[in-house]
Amino acid sequence: MDKVQNTKPNTGSTNGSKPGFLPRKPGFSPRKPGESNGRKSNDRRGGRPSFEKAKPEFDQKIISIRRVTRVVSGGRRFSFSVAMVIGDRKGSVGLGTGKAGDTALAIGKALRSAKKSMIKIRTTKEMSIPHDVEAKFCASVVMIMPNRGKGMVAGSSVRDILNLAGVKNVTSKVLSGSKNKYNTARATMKALSYLTEKVYTAPIIDEEINLDDIIPENLKEKEE
Repeated sequence: MDKVQNTKPNTGSTNGSKPGFLPRKPGFSPRKPGESNGRKSNDRRGGRPSFEKAKPEFDQKIISIRRVTRVVSGGRRFSFSVAMVIGDRKGSVGLGTGKAGDTALAIGKALRSAKKSMIKIRTTKEMSIPHDVEAKFCASVVMIMPNRGKGMVAGSSVRDILNLAGVKNVTSKVLSGSKNKYNTARATMKALSYLTEKVYTAPIIDEEINLDDIIPENLKEKEE
């Protein structure tokens, strides 16, 4: 009978290495844990430079996002309506709306609208409001009061606006039964707008005013 040749590879080693491993090259030293092998890595996380995202100018909060329908002669057209609040938490806050066929475009429009309608609130040293304010928009009635160190006591869209404005230690109350968040937000912005400007009164003048000194001479001739 013919002898069957052995087709298995020779796993033995002539230089003392373990069976099943290739012989080590002269001058080889094993790599320590955490040490790089000197070759370029194809890993995207480590190969590409990292770019830090620029911090936005204002903090944003979406109050409501709705899908609205407009009926035209050819059928119905759908679009998205977004109401957004922005603020720097230092007394500036703005409310805006945007409508578009895509949510991203609607949010961009709302952001630009909010920047145009920003107001600066007059606050105390503790970032509270100096006095009570109350305002009404459509069916929503909102009242905001300082509470002297009790923290933020507010809900719904009123809390979002006050947080982004940086106002603290206030209590708010929605006096109406309306659940429309946008109308409540508009009423809140209207109430805060009463705190934007200081009211100055003109001084009282006791001296009598002579009309002859005010009326021009050409008008005096016409009257005569």
